Amino acid sequence: MKIAPGFSGPTVYVPDASRVADVLGRLLNPAQRGTFEAANHARQEELRERHRRCVHVLTPLAEARARRLRLAFGPETIAIPAFLGRRAVADVPIADLVPFIDWTFFFTAWELKGRFPAILTHPQYGEAARELYDEARRLLDRLQAGHALTASGVYGFWPANADGDDLVLFGDTGRGQEVARFPMLRQQESAGDTRPLRSLADFVAPLDSGVIDYLGAFAVTAGLGADEAVQRFAAQHDDYHAIMVKAIADRLAEAFAEWLHQHARRDWGFGTHEALSFDDLLSGKYRGIRPAYGYPACPDHSEKRTLFGLLGATGVGMALTETCMMRPAASVSGLYFAHPQASYFTVGHIGRDQLEDYARRKGISVDEAERWLGPAL
Repeated sequence: MKIAPGFSGPTVYVPDASRVADVLGRLLNPAQRGTFEAANHARQEELRERHRRCVHVLTPLAEARARRLRLAFGPETIAIPAFLGRRAVADVPIADLVPFIDWTFFFTAWELKGRFPAILTHPQYGEAARELYDEARRLLDRLQAGHALTASGVYGFWPANADGDDLVLFGDTGRGQEVARFPMLRQQESAGDTRPLRSLADFVAPLDSGVIDYLGAFAVTAGLGADEAVQRFAAQHDDYHAIMVKAIADRLAEAFAEWLHQHARRDWGFGTHEALSFDDLLSGKYRGIRPAYGYPACPDHSEKRTLFGLLGATGVGMALTETCMMRPAASVSGLYFAHPQASYFTVGHIGRDQLEDYARRKGISVDEAERWLGPAL
């Protein structure tokens, strides 16, 4: 869309670093280069034309807000958590997280596509998948035995209400002290019908309702020690195991998020009697959601700064870079919503009116808001 039209040489998109050698081989081979370049150019032109034809019909922000999702908030939908404020969960045993690992995405990272455990008997990928899985389990055992990885996190609950499209968290149920405010985005792309245009703020009781609702938040990492383990393998010129450590740490971080969410639902009361299989957990067949900043319902990564400040995430060894990447890299953070009808959705494209409104609510310039919300504009 932007680079190829402004560059005289070929511009090739490579979805994974493992494919670079193949692409370079074709570009450097005189017998293949011409055909490869022509096919690449034709495909890119097709994508550019499809992009030019794509028309986004946006609903004005005021109308989108009038079409908000309207939910009931009362004793049957509002759960009161067992405690308020933050609670650290330090040095969680890796063995407790292993049963929550979704190995499917581990294989995806190695470009072996298929669901686990079925991929282990796949006619094409099965042998490679079994070898990779066995190696990963052996390395995981080594990392556990040597205490090479540490899993720590923090989570909590706060009284909360929706103030327009902002989520406001309070220090106590008296709601006298505001401790955090998360501005949310609202859908503006209409499907041409009367379906609600949603915001995450719709899942929390409005401030003017007089009802006290609650919101949760979390930040977890299973990557403490991962960089050191990677460096040890790299020093031995063992790139395979260095990459394997990163992949395992990423899976453990996601497993930690699943494990902690289960505990949070129990703290909230409605998860006490859950009887869910592992597949049920992966499919989200429980009450509530845990959207993470950077994902479709809340794409602004910079809100992690407010989230980390609320949770005191630096106290468990986590940090943010200047562009709000989490460190260690094997980390997950987000918000907990408890309404029975809370569900995941995509905000999609937003208009200039919402961009300016969001910048005002966030207290930043429109230019800065554009930098953080570029893909949504």
